[in-house]
Amino acid sequence: MADTDFNVKYVAHLARIALAPAEEQKLGAQLGNILGYIEKLRELDVSGVEPTAHAFPLVNVMRPDEIRPSLPVADALRNAPAQANGLFLVPKIVE
Repeated sequence: MADTDFNVKYVAHLARIALAPAEEQKLGAQLGNILGYIEKLRELDVSGVEPTAHAFPLVNVMRPDEIRPSLPVADALRNAPAQANGLFLVPKIVE
């Protein structure tokens, strides 16, 4: 993709930034360099490389689920500003 394949004014409009003509020239050159680098990367043979989301494999460290005693309902509701039938009452936010 050459640097003439995109419209700098359109990109600036999408980004909601106002550019002076000198800034448009500078940004156009920078975007052209970026797109040239992307084209260079597309020339690489990556057929044997497995796609990854991270460069380093990540593993979540989680403890196994265990049933444990929980807080009694009366204790949980002790400081509730409003309660009814063993539940917290909250203000209605959806009309």
